[in-house]
Amino acid sequence: MRTTDLSELAAFDAVARHKSFRRAGEERGVTASAISHAVTNLEARVGIRLLNRTTRSVSLTDAGAMLLSRLSPAFGDIGSAMDGLNQFRDTPFGKVRINAPSSIASFVLGPVVGRLAEANPNLAIEIVTTDRLVDIVEEGFDAGIRLGESLRDGMTAVRIQPRLRFAVVGSPAYFAKRPLPKTPADLAGHVCLQNLYPTGVRYAWEFIKDGRSVEFQPTGPLASDDHELLVEAALSGAGLAYVWENRAERDLRDGRLVRCLEPWCQPEDWLYLYYPTRKYISAGLRAVIELLRA
Repeated sequence: MRTTDLSELAAFDAVARHKSFRRAGEERGVTASAISHAVTNLEARVGIRLLNRTTRSVSLTDAGAMLLSRLSPAFGDIGSAMDGLNQFRDTPFGKVRINAPSSIASFVLGPVVGRLAEANPNLAIEIVTTDRLVDIVEEGFDAGIRLGESLRDGMTAVRIQPRLRFAVVGSPAYFAKRPLPKTPADLAGHVCLQNLYPTGVRYAWEFIKDGRSVEFQPTGPLASDDHELLVEAALSGAGLAYVWENRAERDLRDGRLVRCLEPWCQPEDWLYLYYPTRKYISAGLRAVIELLRA
């Protein structure tokens, strides 16, 4: 088989998996037009339409579905064979794409990416952050990081570090007018800013102490899915914020924020890196997992 044939088949495989020329191009490191050209050439050579294209969507024809079912295992075997060469290198070679929530990526991955890059100079690490729920298979990621949400079937989850926890914080000016709450029940007498999932759904503040779990649903004047914004609102005296401890760490240390209910905010043991169970674990992904577990 000619190199051009294999390149065209790889382009088709990427488009078929992602249902997108743009995402296929991002995975392959080329433009969407280059991917489209390769697939068009492939269809012209075999004389059969493999993809149905509209301005909004891409779908497989019956012929395309049959070809993909045969190609995917073959490309998996090729990937495994190429990755097997890493045993003859000092460090892994290749690319690892990771998806992580924007709200925690900086303090989960930030402390380790330098060590990971230094220990694996031949490894290209690509991290894409977003708080929306991502289908890592469809969008071409090797692995994702989640905060304990349920995973769909066919995924393997590995518990990783660090253990995160929430903090309830307010400004000194805010607490100059109100007493510090001692229990979650005391929050009823405070202005409590609301937390949103990226979907817009509000979520409760969760507390636990001595095995006792308590939820509090805030009704304050501001709601956001951005912890940075909630911290800024708390700094301005707008109310109490329920944010990741790491987001408020500097302001707490400098006295610009005051923490309350700390005994009720226990470290969470629910941070996971996950990947498709059937996917071959490359040496690069294995290096990422080992470092995040340490």
